[in-house]
Formats: sequence, structure tokens, C-alpha cells
Amino acid sequence: EGIHTSARRMRYGMWHYLLGERATKRMTERSIVITVDGNICAGKGRVAKEIAEQLGLRHFPEACIHYAELTRGDGKPLDIAYGGNCSLEKFYDDPRSNDGNSYRLQSWLYCNRLLQYADALEHLLTTGQGVVLERSIFSDFVFLDAMYNQGYIRKQCVGGPALTVDILVFRRVEHYNEVKKVTICEYLPPHLVIYLDVPVPEVQRRIQKKGDPHEMKVTSAYLQDIENSYKKIFLPEMSEKCEILQYSAREAQDSVKVIEDIEYVKFEKGPWLKQDDRTFHHLRML
Repeated sequence: EGIHTSARRMRYGMWHYLLGERATKRMTERSIVITVDGNICAGKGRVAKEIAEQLGLRHFPEACIHYAELTRGDGKPLDIAYGGNCSLEKFYDDPRSNDGNSYRLQSWLYCNRLLQYADALEHLLTTGQGVVLERSIFSDFVFLDAMYNQGYIRKQCVGGPALTVDILVFRRVEHYNEVKKVTICEYLPPHLVIYLDVPVPEVQRRIQKKGDPHEMKVTSAYLQDIENSYKKIFLPEMSEKCEILQYSAREAQDSVKVIEDIEYVKFEKGPWLKQDDRTFHHLRML
């Protein structure tokens, strides 16, 4: 390669903006961010993929704990000690493990979802192509809430022999909220959230059918807490920032109807309406 060439695309920077690159030139009515949310095994992947295929959007599968490693460098997962030091399988097997795995898992997942959401926005602003994600940084907290409600992580110090551990967990939960507070405010919410409302008994049936020996250990109470956080906190909060479409398990099977509903949405609310090339530039510089 010559000295002025590179196999990788140059990262966006100040000079791009100064030399006239403008995101709005590429924007179309399909330049939208859609997130598909719902409980474990609600069918998010299938719905998201069908939406992307039908509307010509880019599909981002749900970010796992290895998202950063798989999309950077040589694309190979790091040893657990260097990749968040957490395990989803261990969480399912022993969610109350006193080594802090449950908290580290959710904290690390948030970081990977944050990176994926940034990648998705960068793709939209660079190409004009809309994106569809399975969950996002805006819904990540439903799992932390469920963990706390089930006693997998503790927020208050209860004294006794476990005092030191409880103080540490308290600080970690506060740490999660602080990290979320100072990061999520920098990013625009999705234009549209699609929520798949699948009852817990049906979720459990699908988990059993899937056959993952670790995932099969998840309790109905944990799944119910996830659903409660979605319905009581997430959906009301997001309805003030973006459009919401909700479907039952049966309704979500009709991809034609889902696509038609999306095309009828007018997208007349949310902070995206106030954006211009200057604000898009600052977003891309994050």
C-alpha cells in the first residue's frame, strides 16, 4: 500500500465536516432507527430481520458480551478475564453468585449495547440507510431492575458478615446508574420502538423448546419482572420520546401487517425532528 492509502475507511473527524460532508444530504424517509424489544425468546430476532429485509434497513442482531471484540481487531473473542470477566451461562446457573458476576454481566452488556448503538447511528449518518436493532441502551435497565427485584444484586447494606460485599454491590449499582446517566443523554433515542408482548408462560415454553440447558433455568419470577419493567417504566418513558408499536405473540407473526403499520407511522415526535447537520456532526464526533 502507498503511504496515503489504507485498507480501512478513515474515521470521521472534524476535517470531514469542514470540507463539506453533510449527513442530511444522504437522509431519506427510510433513514430511521428502529429497536425491537421484548422478553427473552419473544421473537425479536425474526421480527427485526424481516423488517430490515422488507424496508431495506441494516439489521444489527442483539449485542452479546463479545460484541466489541467481534467487531474490532481480529474479530476473535478475548479470554473471559479480558472480556468483561463475566458469563451469561454462569448467570443462568447461579444468578445469586456472591462473586459479582450478575452485576458485571449487566454492566458489560450495557457497554456493548452502547457501542453497538453508536455503530448503528454512525452507519445511518454515514450512509443514510436506516437500522433495526434488537434491544438498545434505552431498554437495558429492565434486566438490572429484574436482577435487583429477585435479589441477584443488592442495593442496600444489610450489615453482618456480608457488609463489605453489600457495600461493594451498592457502589456497583450506583456506578451502573451513573454510567448510564452520563452516556445515554448523548445519544438520540430510536424513531420507533416495537414491543413484542409475549406472556411469561409462552416465553418459558419457547425457552424449553430452544433447549439451552443454562437458559432453561431462568425463573418465571425473573421473566415477570422483566415484563413489568418494560410495561411500567420503559414503554411510558419511551412514548414521550418516540413512536411505539406493540404486538401480541400472534400479531407479531404477521410480518406484512407489521411492515404496513411502520409505513403508516408519521414520525412526528422526538428529538430527531430538531436535528441538523451541526448536531449530527457533534453526534458523530462522540
